[in-house]
Amino acid sequence: MNSNNNHVVIMAGGVGSRFWPMSTTDFPKQFIDVLGCGKTLLQLTVERFRDVCGVENMWIVTSAAYAELVKGQLPDINPEHILLEPCRRNTAPCIAYVSWKIKAKNPKANIVVTPSDHIVMDLREFVRVVNSALKFTADSDAIVTLGMQATRPETGYGYIEGDLSMACPSNKEIYRVDAFKEKPDLETAKRYLQRKNYFWNAGIFIWNVSTIVNAFRVYQPTMSNIFEGLLPYYYTEVEQEKIDKLFPTCENISIDYAIMEKAEEIYVFPASFGWSDLGTWGSLHDNLHKDAHNNVCIGENIHLHESRNCIVHTTEEKKVVVQGLDGYIVAEKNDRLLICRLSEEQRIKEFAAE
Repeated sequence: MNSNNNHVVIMAGGVGSRFWPMSTTDFPKQFIDVLGCGKTLLQLTVERFRDVCGVENMWIVTSAAYAELVKGQLPDINPEHILLEPCRRNTAPCIAYVSWKIKAKNPKANIVVTPSDHIVMDLREFVRVVNSALKFTADSDAIVTLGMQATRPETGYGYIEGDLSMACPSNKEIYRVDAFKEKPDLETAKRYLQRKNYFWNAGIFIWNVSTIVNAFRVYQPTMSNIFEGLLPYYYTEVEQEKIDKLFPTCENISIDYAIMEKAEEIYVFPASFGWSDLGTWGSLHDNLHKDAHNNVCIGENIHLHESRNCIVHTTEEKKVVVQGLDGYIVAEKNDRLLICRLSEEQRIKEFAAE
C-alpha cells in the first residue's frame, strides 16, 4: 500500500445546535475549543490523522459560510482542498463531490471520511485501526465502517449489526455487516448491548476512490451524473461557480441511506479507542475530567459550592460562582446564558430556536 495514496476527508459543515449557546449557526462547535485544551475540535481531528497521511492529502468539506474559519484554523491545508458547499445537502452529496475531485487527480486514492467534531482518547489505537482498514480497502472493492464497541445502552447513536461468525481472510478484525439500525429506544439498546455483535455507528468510512464512485454510479445515478459531468471543471477557476449552480439540485440524503444500506460489500471493523461524537452537553460531561462531586468545569476561575453532577462552560467570564445545583448545565457565550437540567438537554434545540 502506497501511503501517498491515503487521503483524509473531514466533513465540517454541521451546525451543532444541541450545544447552544456555545455553538451557534455562525460559529458551530467544530470551530470551538470545546475541551478547553487550546485546540478546536476541527484542529484535533486533523492532528489525529497526521500518522495516516500528510497534510497535503487532507480535505475539508464545509459550508461556504465557514470558509474563513477553516482557513484561519488550518493554515497548512491547501486552499484547493477546502471544498465549499453553497447549501446544506447532508453527507451523500458532500462525499460524492470530494470523491470525484480526488479521483480526477489520483484514481488510486484510498480514503477515510470522518466527521470534524468527534473526540478520540486512545490515539495510538485509533491510528492502528485506521491504517489497518486502509490496507484492507486499498486493493478490494470493500466499504469499511468503524463500529465502536458499545459500553452502555445508548439511544443517541445508530448501530451496525455485524456478522461475527466469520472474519475476512485478509484481515481477521473485519467482518461483514448484516444491517444498519436506526437510533433505538432504551429497551432495544439494552438488547443490542447484550448481543455483542451490535456496534455504534461512528460515521467514519474507509474505501478506495473507485469503490465509492462506482457505488454512487449504481445506487445514486442522478447524483453521480452531476459530479461526473463536472470532471472538466475540477481544479479550474470555474469549479466553484459550477458547484454553486449544481450542488443545490442534489437530493438531501445521508451517505447511510444513499449507499450504505444498499451496497453489497459492506464491512465493519469493531474498535475501541475511547470515541465520542460529543453530540450533547451530557456526552461532554461523560468524557471530561470530573471533580470529587462529578462536576466538569471548562473556563477560568469557576467556583462550585454544594453542587454535583453539573457541567459549567464559561470561558468568557472573569469569575463564576455556582451554589446548590444538582445535574445542571451552566453555559455562557456571547452574552447568552443557558441554565438547564442535564436530563432535559434534548430541549436545548427548541430553546435556541426561540
